Amino acid sequence: MEDVDFEDEGAEEPDGEAWESEDDEGVEDGMEAQDDSEVTFSLHSDSVFCVSLDPKTNTLAVTGGEDDKAFVWRVSDGELLFECSGHKDSVTCAGFSYDSVFVATGDMSGLIKVWRVDAKEEVWSFEVGDLEWMEWHPQAHVLLAGTADGNTWMWKIPSGDCKTFQGPACPATCGRILPDGKRAVVGYEDGTMRIWDLKQGTSLHVLKGQDGHQDPLTCVASNQDGSLIMTGSVDCHAKLINSATGKVVCVFKMESVTPKAPISEGEEAESNSVESLGFCNVMPLAAVGYLDGTLAIYDLSTQSLRHKCQHESGIVQLLWEESSAVVYTCSLDGAVRLWDARSGKMISEYRGHSAEILDFAVNKDASIVVTTSGDHQAKVFCVQRPDR
Repeated sequence: MEDVDFEDEGAEEPDGEAWESEDDEGVEDGMEAQDDSEVTFSLHSDSVFCVSLDPKTNTLAVTGGEDDKAFVWRVSDGELLFECSGHKDSVTCAGFSYDSVFVATGDMSGLIKVWRVDAKEEVWSFEVGDLEWMEWHPQAHVLLAGTADGNTWMWKIPSGDCKTFQGPACPATCGRILPDGKRAVVGYEDGTMRIWDLKQGTSLHVLKGQDGHQDPLTCVASNQDGSLIMTGSVDCHAKLINSATGKVVCVFKMESVTPKAPISEGEEAESNSVESLGFCNVMPLAAVGYLDGTLAIYDLSTQSLRHKCQHESGIVQLLWEESSAVVYTCSLDGAVRLWDARSGKMISEYRGHSAEILDFAVNKDASIVVTTSGDHQAKVFCVQRPDR
């Protein structure tokens, strides 16, 4: 398999429809009615869980939702291209192949379907156990997915040639193909992490016990050349790992966690975890987003905390701009924020959703952001600024 650069494809899409039709039933107290979006996509009838942008042109988005539906639509005006029909459970994963030829959708029950975008037709489907995550190889028509039984599956598309990588007997909670396209890092519910050789099907490194996390892994990321991996966990630690040796370089911990008000009914006030993380491409910086609303910017050269950017509510996901030190966050308060990682200052904020944002994607030139939300909508925000 050739090189792969796997920046969470499943989380890289936009959504938009040129008409607003949602009433304010889901509006929470204090959530403003302002709408900064250019386009609203309103064909989903329930929470929209995931979005991805087509990597080749950045003109198409795929969104999947709790209504068991996935749609491919045009970012410019929200016009529907086609529906990815046939799912019988919430569509939690969706993404385009590296060349935008195929789009894959996966639902919670484990039904994965692949469609040829230009023909708008299904070319392959497969059923696995309960699906945890799914990702395309960045330079080949190869799909990787992790399931609740601990397995990681790999298929060639559309032939369906298959290989499985057996993890511990617990969910494979997150995964990422490394930029060399030859290895994948997978995190598990028992706190362990494995680096797999995709060709041989063997485990190159295993992090467990004291080296691993004490709680389930929630997210993994790698830097641009794949030399460093970062893992995040419910234990509130982010670990920096040398991918060649499998050794932990350092551990970033959130020192003092201020208890927040309960996030939702029945949730403990103190609950905190690492929800998302990523590396900056242009400076030795990494960002870690926490459920308590903290965005931590770490300096990799000194392995120290550089900035702490506070959000009022939990961070759901973060993404770095491809060619600058700007990091984007989306959070439970329904806003997208842009932060300058050098100064730790917020650059801008975009609102328009009446419920939490569940996923978002940024296009290559960082001019638009596509978001999905619990308010049943996907939105396209224009974030281009002349001074950046």
